[in-house]
Amino acid sequence: MPNDDYPITLHCHPATPAPMVRALEARAAFNPDGSLTLAYRLWGDTVRLAIPQPQPPTAKDSLWEHTCFEAFIGIRGHSAYREFNFSPSSQWAAYAFFDYRQRDEAFVCKTAPIITSQLFAGRFELIATIPASALPHNPETLEIGLSAVVEAADLVDGRHSYWALKHPAERPDFHRREAFSLTLNQP
Repeated sequence: MPNDDYPITLHCHPATPAPMVRALEARAAFNPDGSLTLAYRLWGDTVRLAIPQPQPPTAKDSLWEHTCFEAFIGIRGHSAYREFNFSPSSQWAAYAFFDYRQRDEAFVCKTAPIITSQLFAGRFELIATIPASALPHNPETLEIGLSAVVEAADLVDGRHSYWALKHPAERPDFHRREAFSLTLNQP
């Protein structure tokens, strides 16, 4: 990505407070080859977070059960969308939906996203690049919902907090189209 700015702020759902996280920021940009790079930066007491350990970069379901960064991507004016999950472990998941939570079981993401992550004192960063072939085809304008699930390591119940650009419901629900509040035009 061309600069180190993180102009997008993700907000913790009020029902899932996370005192160990001070801020979660993101950025998104298209690359010349049509791929999309997403970067997430979490500020906080990283010792108190459950961050998955490195694994081979393979597709895996249920990544959202642990600390995971996500993107929901649709085309303006269409109900279909894609969901991408990026684990700090380098494992990933990609799903397609016809409409709200109506999964297209035939969808297979043939090219894996590239995921890198780094843990620092007081912050964690993850960068994921989604290949152009995995994105919705021929979009004029993409509507994107950036989100994250953050798992606490030091709480008895393994509490999770849910972060997104926008929380349109009483309970966390990243699939709601109203949460896809970032718009990007392909170059």
